[in-house]
Amino acid sequence: MYKLCVIGLGNPGSKYDHTRHNIGKDWLINLSDKFSLEFKHKSKFEAEVAESHDGSILWIIPSNYVNDSGNTVSKILRSTNLSNENLFVLHDELDLKTGDIRLKNDGGHGGHNGLRDIISRIGNTNFKRLRIGIGHPGSKSEVTNWVLTKFSPTEKKAIKSAYIKLSKTFELILNGEFEAMQKILHTK
Repeated sequence: MYKLCVIGLGNPGSKYDHTRHNIGKDWLINLSDKFSLEFKHKSKFEAEVAESHDGSILWIIPSNYVNDSGNTVSKILRSTNLSNENLFVLHDELDLKTGDIRLKNDGGHGGHNGLRDIISRIGNTNFKRLRIGIGHPGSKSEVTNWVLTKFSPTEKKAIKSAYIKLSKTFELILNGEFEAMQKILHTK
């Protein structure tokens, strides 16, 4: 019986590794190393899947593109005992400064096409998210190219610092202590 499903959004293929749009997937992979997880491809989910904590935590890396993430998420919800309240989605966030992180429970997609697809396919906004700031290019017309670029050396330092802060508190989300984790991550 699963109590939580952690999903890292990102595009498939090594050419997208460490791009802004793949930060959710990259962080999930880094976090999973802590638990020595072995991911296996599950075509029924269109994802790489692993389990931890005596099989109670499901870890998911969708194998489809970010904008089609809802396909994987809806298949997981239909095939498991999980409800949308048990989802924890890690994703990039244009509206946050690079390296800022925020936990959010429920809410709209904020223009993020991956979240938009998840919400449209599961018909609900009530799931947890880790919003990872990737900065904004300044112009809406530049967003598509921006999310596919890699971070500058200065930005990488901010990203690393944010990741360290998350990794130190990650057990809280796994133990259902969302508010406690939120308080720590949102405090400067």
